[in-house]
Amino acid sequence: MRALSQLAERLPRSGIREIMEVAQGVEGVVHLEVGEPSFITPDHVIDAAAAAAHAGQTRYTANAGIPALREAVAARCAARWGQPAQADEVLVGAGAVNAIVAMLLTVAEDGDEILVPDPGWPNYRSQIMLARGVAVPYPLRPERGYLPDPAELDRLLTPRTKVVITNNPGNPTGAVWSGEAVAALMAWARARDLWVIADEIYEDLIFDGEFTPAAPFARERTIAIGGCSKSYAMTGWRIGWAVAPRELVAPAGKIQEALVSCPSNVSQCAAVAALTGSQACVAEMRAAYHRRRDLVRDLLEPAGLLPNVPRGAFYALVDLRATGMSSVDAARRLIQEERVATAPGSTFGDLAEGMVRVSLASSDEDLQTGCERLLRFAERHAAAAVV
Repeated sequence: MRALSQLAERLPRSGIREIMEVAQGVEGVVHLEVGEPSFITPDHVIDAAAAAAHAGQTRYTANAGIPALREAVAARCAARWGQPAQADEVLVGAGAVNAIVAMLLTVAEDGDEILVPDPGWPNYRSQIMLARGVAVPYPLRPERGYLPDPAELDRLLTPRTKVVITNNPGNPTGAVWSGEAVAALMAWARARDLWVIADEIYEDLIFDGEFTPAAPFARERTIAIGGCSKSYAMTGWRIGWAVAPRELVAPAGKIQEALVSCPSNVSQCAAVAALTGSQACVAEMRAAYHRRRDLVRDLLEPAGLLPNVPRGAFYALVDLRATGMSSVDAARRLIQEERVATAPGSTFGDLAEGMVRVSLASSDEDLQTGCERLLRFAERHAAAAVV
């Protein structure tokens, strides 16, 4: 039998998924490893999907999405950006993942270099491999509050640099970029003629400070990524979007046709209801994540396990470097010894080695129990490392 493609062989698996598999079948495990909202999709969204299905809205749609959803996304952006936005600037994808891949394939050539955050969501690197690009990590250091330093970015530039990916609020860091930080990054990208893929999927989940969108600083080069998964507890509905200069949307739609044909019609109808209906559900979930952030902060910060208190999204990086273990070893031993599943920091980049990520999307009870077990693990192994 002929060999598999080199791409299939080299494409890395997410360390998050690997830990999920390790934790499966282990009795009594508290799951803090996945960014999966603990809430059910709001009733009015489910009702809209059911009505759409009964009305026969179960067929193919246009590659870039149904007009009602593209208009709703454009209206949302216009209100948040304080600038006009049009439906023909919107590409609806089968999740934000799909939207990012379609746009990467639209703007990047084979061998182009794409700057990605470190620590950052690991799927950026695998998506860039699919686009035949080269991922170049840029540092987000704890001492800077996990915000980028343009001077460090400059040192990574080469003639092949084409795109910079940003993530605000950040996964896994929980960092919320200041307006000054967003403006500086966008000015830096404009001066160097780079595309910016601004992943803003967690824009509704801010605990401290305010969300500053990237697009208003440089609309002509910004691809803003959003979606319903995190804000509306709709991970399984698979609806995300990219809002970009309109000259990118038509070619990205062709790529989307090859990837998925189109997003689910019923899910798109549900997303229209989510965006245009009451936003009380978003406020309620955000308040719960804020409460859980405070719970984790109060348990872990006094022990020195939080390099930075998360200000948004629903994650926290927990510092276990004093144990002397790698993040993968720590994550595996946490399952074995304490029955708590966390995501190994190294899957997010070199700067998170020795740390683990916990998800604030888990229930209050699971976070309380899981953090108590983390504390016990850290204390025990830090003491052993000293000896």
